[in-house]
Amino acid sequence: MNSYIVTITIIGIATLGMAWMPSFTKKTGISDSVVYVLLGIVAYECIDILPPPDPMVYQDYALHLTELVVVISLMGTGLKIDKPFSLKSWQVPFRMLTVTMVLCIASVTFLAWYFLHFDLASALLLGAVLAPTDPVLAADVQVGPPMEEIVDEVRFSLTAEAGMNDGMAFPFTWLAILVAAASGGSISGVFQEWLTIDLLYKIISGVILGILLGRLLAYLIFNFSEKKKFINLNDGFIAVAAALSIFGLVELLHGYGFVAVFVASVTLRNYELDNEFHKDLHSFSDQTERILVAIVLLIFGGCLVHGILDYLTWPMALLSIVFLLLIRPISGLIALIGTRLHIKEKLGISFYGIRGIGSFYYLAFALKEEQFTLGKELWSMVSFIVLCSVLIHGLTATKVMTKLEKKFSQPLESET
Repeated sequence: MNSYIVTITIIGIATLGMAWMPSFTKKTGISDSVVYVLLGIVAYECIDILPPPDPMVYQDYALHLTELVVVISLMGTGLKIDKPFSLKSWQVPFRMLTVTMVLCIASVTFLAWYFLHFDLASALLLGAVLAPTDPVLAADVQVGPPMEEIVDEVRFSLTAEAGMNDGMAFPFTWLAILVAAASGGSISGVFQEWLTIDLLYKIISGVILGILLGRLLAYLIFNFSEKKKFINLNDGFIAVAAALSIFGLVELLHGYGFVAVFVASVTLRNYELDNEFHKDLHSFSDQTERILVAIVLLIFGGCLVHGILDYLTWPMALLSIVFLLLIRPISGLIALIGTRLHIKEKLGISFYGIRGIGSFYYLAFALKEEQFTLGKELWSMVSFIVLCSVLIHGLTATKVMTKLEKKFSQPLESET
């Protein structure tokens, strides 16, 4: 059989199956991520001629495919948030972005260094790549399409957190890269470069450029083009085109493209909150994302078959479980101290910090930029954590979120 023909056939069937996944998830409570990882395992077990899925060998493919998925996902994530942006109304995701994220990074770094005996650079990189909650695999815990007119603080907080912290993990990834590159040199010099360039400049430039480009895009769509009838406001592909353009432009200016894409999407969404065109924009980005997710999850299933977990040890597996079941939930609960949320809402937000494709991207990025002594071990551990997250969160999220939504959700206009 021809490997190429078999591959595109499987991709086509998998993509076609995505059309039925929302209904399947609703009826069974099983996330599509669980199904597609299992399908990837079966496909790679049964068909020998499929392309090898090793991300350590095909590093560039792993890096750019995961990057593309995250970029498109960030645009769709920002577009589907109905709640108008303000520091007060978004205080919960900001708490998760700062307190929870920093606590997770610090905890994982210390435990990996002290108990697993990782070198500092590898331990810090592990903490950094596990820091962001994933906007790609978290559809089951996020808000629905635009214009739902329902306030669900749990879904909103997890959606906004995933959008914001997928870019904010970059400074810590760069810190790990700089520490690895220092090779026993001056850490103070590394820290100064990181603080001024990788933390301050790249974040600030990403935010500012995201706001400017988002407002420019909104003006071109809702003011200039709509009034002049230059475009048909059914062309949802603008969302994907804008995401790629904004990401590329900001990266060329050495800012964080992930940050800019999410900020731009929120800016665009807030420009005219009630415009129906947001539905088309989100719909196209969501469909594009789901096609790419199907491919990535099939490949991930293949990675599990082809030995991605070979370097996993029992202590590493134990820390992985501790991270998902203790470190993330406890860090989340600490961040939410003093908020007016019900304890069940706090538990929902804290527990469902789903890890996924964003973690793969950051790991592939760091290992391409610099040599880490424990690169294979990091791939095994991160893959195990994502697998556990897919199973634990993917099998429980739908039912838990439905119960929380029934008890705590309310119409948007009634929010106080």
